[in-house]
Amino acid sequence: MGLYHFFDKMEDGVRGLLSRVPIFYGIVGGMAIVLFWRGVWHMADIFEQSGGVWGTIFNAPVSTVLSALVLLISGLFVSFFIGDRIILSGLTHEKKLEEKTESEVRAEGALLVDISKKLDRLEKEIKELKEKK
Repeated sequence: MGLYHFFDKMEDGVRGLLSRVPIFYGIVGGMAIVLFWRGVWHMADIFEQSGGVWGTIFNAPVSTVLSALVLLISGLFVSFFIGDRIILSGLTHEKKLEEKTESEVRAEGALLVDISKKLDRLEKEIKELKEKK
């Protein structure tokens, strides 16, 4: 757990610093994502060129079908390609965030703050009731 805790704390710190410079954050994040997938792509090419079972698994049509199955089974296919927010907005007939006016977004934010305050108050009341017992 020590190593996990170390990287968790480091991530929090780095995220906090980079959040102050969002354009730079976007550039660093974008480059890292592209390089990660470039590495995955090249490893797949190496496995495919090795032939045998690995060559078959990493063959383009086979790897496409296998990866689609894994994404479907894990529930990531729809979540990644469509997004939870779009699905939820479609089910509730809400506007997408980019279609909302600034006043609608502010009103939603205020509503969430109000709900949060009510939940805090309820938690305190429940705690007090438990302590009285």
